[in-house]
Amino acid sequence: MTLKISRILHAGYVFECAGRRIVFDPVFENPFSRNCYAFPAVRFDLAQVRALQVDAVFISHFHDDHCSFESLELLDRATPIYLYCHFEELFELIRQLGFRDVRSLKVDQPVHIGPFEVIPRRALDADVDSMFHVRAEGLNVLNVVDAWMDPDTLEQLAPYAPWDMVLWPFQTMREVDVIAPSRASRAPHQLPEEWPQQLQALAPRYVVPSSCQFVQEPWSWYNHAMFPVTYRQFAAALAQWLPHTQVVRMNPSVSFELSAQGLQAAAPLPWVIPVGEQEVDFDYQPDLVPPPTAQIARHFDTLTAEQTALALAFCREGLLHKYREMELPEESYFAAACGWQLSVFDHAGRAQQFRYRIHGDEIELDDSIATPQWQTEIPLAKLYAGLALGESLTSMYVRIHGAPEDADVVDDPLIRCLFNDAFAAYQAAQLRRIQARTPTTD
Repeated sequence: MTLKISRILHAGYVFECAGRRIVFDPVFENPFSRNCYAFPAVRFDLAQVRALQVDAVFISHFHDDHCSFESLELLDRATPIYLYCHFEELFELIRQLGFRDVRSLKVDQPVHIGPFEVIPRRALDADVDSMFHVRAEGLNVLNVVDAWMDPDTLEQLAPYAPWDMVLWPFQTMREVDVIAPSRASRAPHQLPEEWPQQLQALAPRYVVPSSCQFVQEPWSWYNHAMFPVTYRQFAAALAQWLPHTQVVRMNPSVSFELSAQGLQAAAPLPWVIPVGEQEVDFDYQPDLVPPPTAQIARHFDTLTAEQTALALAFCREGLLHKYREMELPEESYFAAACGWQLSVFDHAGRAQQFRYRIHGDEIELDDSIATPQWQTEIPLAKLYAGLALGESLTSMYVRIHGAPEDADVVDDPLIRCLFNDAFAAYQAAQLRRIQARTPTTD
């Protein structure tokens, strides 16, 4: 008996054994998370996806590129959903989507589905992520998803070495660097120094470069600034760290059968359809000069008058109320008095500027500020999307100037006001759209 492992997209996988099928972090969309485009490119046969018989879905955490309602909506509502999340709101939203069997995953508590034993393992940020230890037919597979390895968890997992396969998140995205590019390092990117010790402790027979199987819009400068690790670089590093380990690239739809004897290519997923060249690689350019936000804003659709009014009213009023309601961390840059400028760019690249005086938890509009120390830029369309559509920070093209090296970028007033209590906003917005287009019956 073998274990068949197939790649859907990003962190999505199908595991099949003895006639049973389980799915991890399914994404059946391209693009997904608003502006994540499959890399390499694929499309989906949604009729086949709707016909899938799935014994269980496992979701590692609540981020929208792992828990997408537009993808879950395609599945039979009788499918059990196992979710690692500390917030009951997301479980309730999934139930509102129509799923009747929604269960909470707990660290080290196994779930049995036919021949499968799925054990959630603690990630470094246990408040957010989990990893999956999958056992079937005497095989051990570690799906690290896109988590960082907790040292205690590594000690717990090392006795299972040699692991049969590890799905390793090989890409180290530079989200903060693209938000505040003036602070970004221009040096060539080095792989994290803890990876050799971690992978050597696991001693896997096979390693799959996993997660981050996407880029942004074709015009986006992020494609050369956010993704610093190439498949080539990762494979070359593994050859040095673990010369007896085989690196196995799994593009979307690709399947393998894993057994104690080895790994064999298997029939690909018929409902994931490759488009164009598949052996693509990332192209990191550390010296790239980012285009101005005015130019970026021209790529987005014109807002309606109502949408524009909502976004600008937030700048004049809503942001002030939101900021005053929050508690500022004591070590924040904004604990001391300073001037802040928010520049909002419309579809023609025209900027409307708002200047604020901030001191701790207090904020006021103040046009008399001549030289704001901290400046934030955002396309108007993306500000609206953050307010009304649950858009996530990594797709909003926020740009920060003037943040000193010792300041935390996420203390930015706009970022805090949009995301301080915005848990599951993306999924909630998806649910509203799905319910709006779904006919109701009396």
